[in-house]
Amino acid sequence: MLVSYKWLKELVDVTVPSAELAEKMSTTGIEVEGVETPAQGLSKLVVGQVISCEDVPDTHLHLCMVDTGDEEPRQIVCGAPNVRAGIKVIVALPGARIADNYKIKKGKIRGMESLGMICSLQELGLSDSIIPKEFSDGIQILPENAVPGDSIFPYLDLDDEIIELSITPNRADALSMRGVAHEVAAIYGKEVSFPVKTLIENSKAASQSLSVVIESDKVAYYGSRVVENVTIAPSPQWLQNLLMNAGIRPINNVVDVTNYILLLFGQPMHAFDRDKFEANTIVARDARAGEKLVTLDGEERELTEDDIVITVNDKPVALGGVMGGQSTEIDKSSKNVVLEAAVFNGKSIRKTSGRLNLRSESSSRFEKGINLDTVTEALDFAAAMLQDLAGGEVLSGRVEAGYLDTTPVEVSTTLDYVNVRLGTNLTYADVEEVFAKLGFGLTGSADKFTVSVPRRRWDISIQADLVEEIARIYGYDKLPTTLPEAAGTAGELTETQKLRRKVRTIAEGAGLTEILSYALTTPEKAVEFTAKKTKVTELMWPMTVDRSALRQNVVSGMLDTVAYNVNRKNSNVAIYEIGKIFHQTGDLKTDLPQEVNTFAFAISGLVAEKDFQTQATPVDFFYAKGILEVLFDKLGLAVDYVADKTLDSMHPGRTAAIKLDGKVLGFVGQVHPQTAKAYGIPETYVAELNLDTIEAALQPSAVFEEITRFPAVSRDIALLLAKETSHKDIMDAIQSAGVKRLTSVKLFDVYAGSNIEAGKKSMAYSLTFQNPADSLTDEEVAGYMDKITKALTEKVGAEVR
Repeated sequence: MLVSYKWLKELVDVTVPSAELAEKMSTTGIEVEGVETPAQGLSKLVVGQVISCEDVPDTHLHLCMVDTGDEEPRQIVCGAPNVRAGIKVIVALPGARIADNYKIKKGKIRGMESLGMICSLQELGLSDSIIPKEFSDGIQILPENAVPGDSIFPYLDLDDEIIELSITPNRADALSMRGVAHEVAAIYGKEVSFPVKTLIENSKAASQSLSVVIESDKVAYYGSRVVENVTIAPSPQWLQNLLMNAGIRPINNVVDVTNYILLLFGQPMHAFDRDKFEANTIVARDARAGEKLVTLDGEERELTEDDIVITVNDKPVALGGVMGGQSTEIDKSSKNVVLEAAVFNGKSIRKTSGRLNLRSESSSRFEKGINLDTVTEALDFAAAMLQDLAGGEVLSGRVEAGYLDTTPVEVSTTLDYVNVRLGTNLTYADVEEVFAKLGFGLTGSADKFTVSVPRRRWDISIQADLVEEIARIYGYDKLPTTLPEAAGTAGELTETQKLRRKVRTIAEGAGLTEILSYALTTPEKAVEFTAKKTKVTELMWPMTVDRSALRQNVVSGMLDTVAYNVNRKNSNVAIYEIGKIFHQTGDLKTDLPQEVNTFAFAISGLVAEKDFQTQATPVDFFYAKGILEVLFDKLGLAVDYVADKTLDSMHPGRTAAIKLDGKVLGFVGQVHPQTAKAYGIPETYVAELNLDTIEAALQPSAVFEEITRFPAVSRDIALLLAKETSHKDIMDAIQSAGVKRLTSVKLFDVYAGSNIEAGKKSMAYSLTFQNPADSLTDEEVAGYMDKITKALTEKVGAEVR
């Protein structure tokens, strides 16, 4: 919201410097982004009157004699198509500074001396989007009362100060000059003074030629005024200045009045050309699926049943609360005008503007709420302005339908409730003073008081809101640094937060570095490393295709990071991420995707660099698996690794699914060489785990076990096996023997060669036994080995060598 400080001072008697006001507003609840002066950086710009204007043959130039208040007129060469004798213009004198710090100098153009420059608004630094169309291709023409030689800044309000407010959704009341004035008045204990217009109606009743019907529960109120015999013309300079300083392009006196009302009251309005109506009844209803409307921007919009349309003769003439229709647009030939002021459902307007990607000043206000107290006042004020600025005749009475609830909202609380929450010792008199400044009614006593909240502050509905108002107007800087009287609740980490922190510590202990990648990616990458693909959730209006879909895996984003590092000669990469992935199992239009907490890592390059003593050690599958084994060991989880060939983006011979209690927890392995080539990365190993599943499997608390004093006993066993027998098969066979004293099994050798018969291989294991309560005897260990040997023989056909 851009606030003109000049205009604000007309509404409330405040004289403090703009910087002080900005600081005060920021510390009382409405953040000020900054304060700017449109004339900043401009100098030596004066009013000039063109005395004569002669065309220069064979050029687009004009030789002008201009009165700038000096003793003699000055000669200026100008190329603007709209320059002519008799008009008042902006003149940059020699030595003047215009936009981009450009300095004007005396010079010659086509051999003709030019002692200055006749300027357009663009050359003063104003944006093309706010300059009136009549001056968009030429110089600005000043009002006839401008005095040659005077500074041009007061005539164009370029000497104003523009305060930019950052309005949060809960303070949408400040999206109007009146709302900001109420806020400033409360801060400084001042009274507001709003302009008043006297509306003179003629004897002809508006209801005789127009009626209004509401056929939608999304429209609470619809009111209109009929103004006849208007004369379409440019708005007076003061009104154009107000609009341009607020970032709005002036159009004509009728449209500009509706925008003025929008800024002053925060009430969106629309003006229809009455003569373009095909019937005498305005109907506000829900749109029909497939219905179409060409809006003021020239775009044809296809509507749905969620939209609100304003219709005449059952044909849409406006998209309610968002934008008017082109068919009833005000143009130079318009004579009779219908002014609209309505109250539309904010949720519906938000859906419509979002679906159509059509944001407007009107829709942004309806989405957040408007002041019901001033809807009809704004409508009458606009009609009165059309009398003054367009010579219109206002027909008697408003044509309206629906209901406006303007009853103040009553909220009750106690002084004790306030002081406990703020840690203060405020008196009832202090509270009375605060609400008097805010303009709220107050009844009751310290034991219980009731505040009557006007409809202009629709953000206040519960007693906590009253506490907030008291705190910010009383002054946050005055609140003591005492603890509230009510006992608080000690904060603690959730189980999810505890797990994330523990995983983070383990990962970084294993040499990984944390990264954060985008949750949005391409639709193809979204499902690339996903075993169970679901519907892809895509944005309707993405900034880029690369950030258009919610990810269903973390690995693809990490590979982009690996590629980024490799391209910059950082080839040894070891990174991890803890984040969310999103699976859509329901309806894409109505259901939110399911969020899954996920841990993933990617490693590439060397584990250890080559030096004079050792060879370089590249990362491999077992290094990646080792990181996971450390993680699961620290978490106290036992998992199984099963060869997996189902993931197309992973190497089929170097990928394992990770199972916990029979359920797939994630995967670990090498990125498929073709996939790695597509990403532009070398041999890379990745893993991805479902943290939600891990959290559900964790024990509530660790149980302390005393370290045994009795020694362990180790035995080695070498097995001759079929070549296709896996390590997991052997581990399962050993476990099936049911030896309770077996504490560790370690594979230390695998051999297949000339000394082994074809189709066979040798695998050697080291088995560790330990009794925590006693020393093991050789006979006991021998018995254990016999049971294990028998199980290996029966389960996998092993032959003990």
